[in-house]
Amino acid sequence: MKRLALHVTTAAERAVRDGHPWLFAEAITRQNQDGRAGDLAILFDHKNRFLAVGLYDPASPLRVRVLHYGRPATIDTTWWAQQLRQAAALRQPLLAAQTTGYRLVHGENDGFPGLIIDRYAETCVLKLYTTAWLPHLADVVAGVTAVAHPQTIILRASRDVAAPLADVGLADGAVLHGRPLSGPVVFRENGLYFAADVVRGQKTGFFLDQRDNRARVEDLAAGAEALNVFAYTGGFSLYAARGGARRVTSLDISRPALLAAADNFALNAADTAVSAAAHELLAGDAFVELARLRDDGRQFDLVIIDPPAFAKKQAEVDRALSAYARLTQLGLAVLRPGGLLVQASCSSRVTADVFFSLVHQTAREAGRPLTEIARTGHALDHPIRFPEAAYLKCLFAQAAWSARPAAAQRPSAAENP
Repeated sequence: MKRLALHVTTAAERAVRDGHPWLFAEAITRQNQDGRAGDLAILFDHKNRFLAVGLYDPASPLRVRVLHYGRPATIDTTWWAQQLRQAAALRQPLLAAQTTGYRLVHGENDGFPGLIIDRYAETCVLKLYTTAWLPHLADVVAGVTAVAHPQTIILRASRDVAAPLADVGLADGAVLHGRPLSGPVVFRENGLYFAADVVRGQKTGFFLDQRDNRARVEDLAAGAEALNVFAYTGGFSLYAARGGARRVTSLDISRPALLAAADNFALNAADTAVSAAAHELLAGDAFVELARLRDDGRQFDLVIIDPPAFAKKQAEVDRALSAYARLTQLGLAVLRPGGLLVQASCSSRVTADVFFSLVHQTAREAGRPLTEIARTGHALDHPIRFPEAAYLKCLFAQAAWSARPAAAQRPSAAENP
């Protein structure tokens, strides 16, 4: 493994000093030699002083992912283990909440740029977003084993990384430590049981980032008829049931995901509130099925809309905003007077201010202005250390009811002298 010496632009130097974890290729002004994925890149300032050290990736425009700033440090097994201990200490409060499924390492925000580590009970899942981690996998696995003591460690990879894994004899879903799994992993979240397919499921098998928002839904669900749109394996649905919802409808385009949602309900059948709630599975495209429910006159007291990321790049933002507006319209169309709307976005390129403003504007235009209950962001195990990392936002609001269009609601001079 080489150690590269890089000098950077003045603007990049300022950004790195401020703690930004990314260095793009165009910000490099001088480099002493060519590098391979995973080489350590030492960044120097304009006075030739140590600035930072990071992982080099020659195939990516994001050329260096910064690991450490300030004073020089030796990046070795001991260093990795210390970083992991710090990350584990931050998550310690979750253990007291009957939670064994959480994010142990949130990439750049925990000092592991381009690497996610999720824990599901006695199984840890490493997900790579850059090939720069491949030469360091043994050190990371050793650190995770020493700090978290999992029985099994599974490797997952993003689309860009999956192909290069074959060059080092690995594949997506490979076992890096312990024995192969015989099926989904069962873990707890706020006392509820869930099963996650950590080998083939989306992301690392479950959407752990919505844990706090699911708990808020539980607090609001008593006596409600709830609709969970983009339900996946029923996380919000199960919390609504435990919160006292009398009926929960889980809507998702994936039939296997809905079957997994039914299995999660079965895992919690001993809970009297969960077993008392009727659980309806509805397979289909969210936009199509919401329109059908509207046309059929179906109404709900609680509508939860948690779609996938609509804008993974800047060119997709306008289309994403249109999709969010359409979902708001459709969600309000099936929401009873005084009902509760819970709407989330996980698109980092759509800022929180833009998203919340869009939902409110769309609701006003639909004649259903919203009274906010809460705006939420990232949970404890998904810390945010730089602006581009902020992606999750969720609105909890109560919708007004009016049969008139928004323009007709403005008071006349006689009504409001």
